[in-house]
Amino acid sequence: MRLIGLTGGISTGKTTVSNYLAEMYPFPIWDADVYSRQAVQPNSPVLQTLVRRYGTGILLSDGSLNRSQLGNIIFNSLTERHWVEKQIHPVVRDRFSDNITKLQYEAGKNATAILVIPLLFEAKMTDLVTEIWVISCSPPQQQLRLIQRSNGSLSAKQAQARIDSQMPLEQKCKMADVILDNSSTLEELWQQVDDAIARTS
Repeated sequence: MRLIGLTGGISTGKTTVSNYLAEMYPFPIWDADVYSRQAVQPNSPVLQTLVRRYGTGILLSDGSLNRSQLGNIIFNSLTERHWVEKQIHPVVRDRFSDNITKLQYEAGKNATAILVIPLLFEAKMTDLVTEIWVISCSPPQQQLRLIQRSNGSLSAKQAQARIDSQMPLEQKCKMADVILDNSSTLEELWQQVDDAIARTS
């Protein structure tokens, strides 16, 4: 099986690449962010655990998680961030493992799947994939894209705190099988993706 771990830093272009792959290739795409959101849906065991630790102030009026409020907590405390990740990551890992087992049963050894895992290294999930693609861009681009993505609600300092909460992009690139440079045009990025898909398929 070919299990491609797609990762990078925050706002480097993971969604851009995964959307392109979904449009152009017949591979299943599994997204850790989707599984993380599902893990903390209302009345879930993980959300109940978070409420016991932080109180109902992290909930919205409909009982769902106030992501902004939780973000304020975990991006200002390494200890709290690690604790929250420890609650969520096992649930996400189980989803990936179940998907891999099911795909192998249904499609066999020649199957390919894309695992979009922003914290691939930090969450120690590299054992789930057979190759690692890291999407990279320059630090100024990364910060600007994150601020733009937040519609200006993040200051430069807040954006940098979120970037700094992850493993340095340079370090991730050193452990990559493929580096996708997202500092130029989308056309150039697509070409890199196509080349990476073709290189061992």
